[in-house]
Amino acid sequence: MTPITEVEGRRLALSNLEKVLYPGTGFTKGEVLHYYATNADVILPHLRDRPVSFLRYPDGPDGQVFFTKNVPPGTPDWVTTAEVPRSEGPARMVVVQDLASLMWAANLVTEFHTHQWVAQEPGVADRIVFDLDPGTPATVVDCCEVALWLRERLADDGITACAKTSGSKGLHLLAAVRPTPSDQVSDYAKQLAMEAERAMPRLVLHRMTRSLRPGKVFVDWSQNAARKTTATPYTLRARPEPTVSAPVTWGEVEECGAPGQLGFQAPDIAPRVQDYGDLLAPLLDADGAGSLP
Repeated sequence: MTPITEVEGRRLALSNLEKVLYPGTGFTKGEVLHYYATNADVILPHLRDRPVSFLRYPDGPDGQVFFTKNVPPGTPDWVTTAEVPRSEGPARMVVVQDLASLMWAANLVTEFHTHQWVAQEPGVADRIVFDLDPGTPATVVDCCEVALWLRERLADDGITACAKTSGSKGLHLLAAVRPTPSDQVSDYAKQLAMEAERAMPRLVLHRMTRSLRPGKVFVDWSQNAARKTTATPYTLRARPEPTVSAPVTWGEVEECGAPGQLGFQAPDIAPRVQDYGDLLAPLLDADGAGSLP
C-alpha cells in the first residue's frame, strides 16, 4: 500500500520509498524525499515564483530520463501553476511555492530547472547565469580559473557573482540583476564570454562547436535566453551518485586543485547549510542587484 503523509495540511501519496535511484551509492527514493524535506528552507526561495521544468528519472539515471515542461497529468489542484508564453503558444507550468508542492514534485523523481525570471514577469530576467562546462581533459579546476576571471569582470560593472557546482562536471556563476529583458542579459553575457576567450584563448571558448571543446571551458552564455532553464540551486542531479548543484564559497573556488574538492552529494548539504547558511542568499536580495551597463 502506498503510504499517505500529510505536509502542511496537504495529503500526499509517497510511492516506492525503498527503490534505489542512485546505484552508485544505494541512495533510495525515501532518502531523496528526506533530502528535500531537510533542506527545504534553502531550496524553496530559489524555486518560488519561477516556473519549473522537470527533468524526470523515475527509475534512476540508467532508466528513462525525460523533460516535462507542461503541468504533469494528475497534478493536485492545490499546486500553483502559471501560464508561460512560448513561441508555439502559451503553456502552463508548475510553480513550486511551498513545502507540500516541493514534496509532491520530489515524489515524481526529478531535477528542478528554473528560468532566470519569475512568473509575474516572463522574459524579464532578475538573474544572470554562466554555465561553465569543461571539455575533457579540462575539469572543474579549469572552470574555477574562468569563474574567478568572470567574477572580477562582473565586479567591474558593479555586479556581485555567486558560484555553485553544476552537480555534474562544471560550475555555474549567478548574479542578481535589476529586472532586464532576457535578450539584453544574453547579449551582455555573450560579450563577457567573448572577453574571457580573448583574455584566456587557450582555456576559454564562447561557442558550442564540439570540435573545439576538448581541453577548454565552454562559457555557455545562452542559458540567459528567456526560453532556457538552468539547474536550480540545491537540486539533486540524475547521475550515478546523488550529486547536488551545490553553492560553494569563493575560497573553495580559489583553492580548488582537484575535481573531487567540488563534488557534493545529498548528505553533504545539511552540514554545509548549518556552517554557511545559504551561500546564494545574495541572489534573493533585490536591493543588492546590479545593473547591466
